[in-house]
Amino acid sequence: MIRRIIKIDQELCNGCGLCAKACHEGAIAMVNGKATLTREDYCDGLGDCLPVCPVNAISFEEREAPAYNEAAVKAAMANKGGGCPGSKSVSLMPMGDAVNCNSMLSQWPVQIKLVPVTAPYFENADILIAADCTAFAYGSLHNDFIKGRVTLIGCPKLDSIDYSEKLSAIFAGNNIKSITVVRMEVPCCGGIEYAVKNAVETSGRDIPVKVYTVSVDGKLI
Repeated sequence: MIRRIIKIDQELCNGCGLCAKACHEGAIAMVNGKATLTREDYCDGLGDCLPVCPVNAISFEEREAPAYNEAAVKAAMANKGGGCPGSKSVSLMPMGDAVNCNSMLSQWPVQIKLVPVTAPYFENADILIAADCTAFAYGSLHNDFIKGRVTLIGCPKLDSIDYSEKLSAIFAGNNIKSITVVRMEVPCCGGIEYAVKNAVETSGRDIPVKVYTVSVDGKLI
């Protein structure tokens, strides 16, 4: 089948191994000091590995490849006694009370898939692009990030899509002042950070981007 899959430039790869650690599917391994896609059927095509590569040796390509085998990935992770870091069960201790329960949301819809490319609220806007889970993990998201910004949310893991094309159209067709990305620390959230940065590049606009990462226990890291 023809599908999207990662491509690793062996000449650019510096052997740091960060992509292998970020690939929670286990599709990438270090071979002779270089990152190598050893299991094409383990690659889900979301690109969690792309944002961590310091030399931009990883990219996407559309080519003939075996289908993503989620069952095999889960079985392999189970045999290793692990799994996707983003799915690990953790008990948390709530800290403090909400300071302000009022919603700061300024527009609707908020899902990246549903928001129109051309909307009046995009003009001269500061945009927040947040992973779905951040609203639940970070209690002050409304006051600290949503307030004063147009908000877009998504999850590249659950939606199984690359938001780059949609976001690029939004950035290219509107006068965007700034972009704030809030993501979770789990590897699969790298997809939303990558999509934003790729969309800015392909839009041809010079838009400042700032990225914040939230830990699973609700702290900015």
